[in-house]
Amino acid sequence: MAAMRLQPIIVPGWKDSGPDHWQTRWAALLPHAVRVQQRDWENPVSAEWISTLAGLVDQARSPVLLVAHSLGCLISAALPVPLRAKVAGALLVAPADVERPDAPDCLRGFAPVPRHSLPFQSVVVASDNDPYCRLERARAFAESWGSRVVVIPGAGHLNADSGLEDWPQGLKLFGALRRRASWRVSPPPERIAPIPERPLSHQA
Repeated sequence: MAAMRLQPIIVPGWKDSGPDHWQTRWAALLPHAVRVQQRDWENPVSAEWISTLAGLVDQARSPVLLVAHSLGCLISAALPVPLRAKVAGALLVAPADVERPDAPDCLRGFAPVPRHSLPFQSVVVASDNDPYCRLERARAFAESWGSRVVVIPGAGHLNADSGLEDWPQGLKLFGALRRRASWRVSPPPERIAPIPERPLSHQA
């Protein structure tokens, strides 16, 4: 049985992802990918941003695979409960710590960071020198969400300034997550144990 096709949804963070950002490159590379388009990228409103993402998830004709960055990770984790069943997996890259003391005022409305377990496959990718989220905080978020953690040393906020270009390592993580998520929503059939051979009885 082939794995089920998933719908990639790219979820940018505050101020959107520019032309050199890996998310923008992936939007062109990943078949059938759609990208969240927020009304106002400069002045984010939590309820509105979550609602925009929820609308895309609700409209999807197949299970979705979220590809989120920064603030996009938080709205992905905050999806309404009924829609979480449509999510097969999430790649959560450089989650933003909106609870930190120096967080911009316009991001305060996204606090507190969701701390519930996510009912789908998820991977948090973090760096050890992200100026917007300390590594120990990213690990704490991942633990709350039940996510696997991958650390990319010295990669900053894992954005265009990080020089990732197409980010081949990220594509490998995405591919592995997609395979696991595909079998979750469309598991392979159980193998039927072979019937043991028995010697034929001889008639007299």
